[in-house]
Amino acid sequence: MADQNEALQTLIQASGEQAKLSSTVTYANFLGGPAILEAFRAGALDLATVGNTPPIQAHAAGERIPIVAARTSSETDYFLAVRPGLKVDSLEELRGKSIAYGEGTGRQPFVLNALKLAGLTRKDVKLVPLRAADFPDAVRSGQVDVAALNEPHFSRYLADFADRGASALPKAQNDRLPKSLTYLYASQKALDDPAKAAAIREFVLAWISASRWSQQQPGAWVDAYYVRRQRLKPEDARRIVESEGQHAFPSLSSLIPVQQALIDVIYDAGDLPRRLDARAQFDLRFDAVIAAATH
Repeated sequence: MADQNEALQTLIQASGEQAKLSSTVTYANFLGGPAILEAFRAGALDLATVGNTPPIQAHAAGERIPIVAARTSSETDYFLAVRPGLKVDSLEELRGKSIAYGEGTGRQPFVLNALKLAGLTRKDVKLVPLRAADFPDAVRSGQVDVAALNEPHFSRYLADFADRGASALPKAQNDRLPKSLTYLYASQKALDDPAKAAAIREFVLAWISASRWSQQQPGAWVDAYYVRRQRLKPEDARRIVESEGQHAFPSLSSLIPVQQALIDVIYDAGDLPRRLDARAQFDLRFDAVIAAATH
């Protein structure tokens, strides 16, 4: 099981869902979708949580890693952090700025959508290719003017560099961007193995149940992950959890047009070799599993 920032394993363990699983789960920590895709290619992974873009990159590369569950949020995945000493008050003011660009990660369409909403193209800005792990340092040091950061990196950046004038686009501007979409996707090899497929179905149920627990028991989730694991102050952690919004677990079939729109944005920007069919990225058999968990 691929994890990022140890969030998934903490969630499953703290919620009590880990103890209910009949299979043994081994977690490995990664940062960013491209690294997870490489591990899938190497046969080292069965399952992973990722943003909305890695399944597209996997599909484009000819890898069969179908989406088996999804979680949406009422808030965005990322926030546009601005380098110390610079102020950017609207998406339109991104014109002429240097922006961290993580191809193959959820940050890629986040930036492309920001430009599209502002009436800009990639020619109107300087996109700086970086690994996701390098985004926080790049904006701190002024290597880029703007970087899309997720939590806890975003709040940590604003707190640690407040005295140097660290800032971000106003929330009203960030709210113009598409909301968070997290996918659980699995290797086709694992899905073709009856025992592993059964374990994956069980994990989908556990993930949905654990995510609901985190919203029903925010204090316990704050303490388990943000305070104990990420070493944040409780008040900062509570603000992060409040900023994450409310979760929902839609059917995979309902997300096909959403994923197709995302594919089209990336293709139109010239970052895909061909226009893909989003339907090929989902294992719709899991809609019955999701329905059982949400009704």
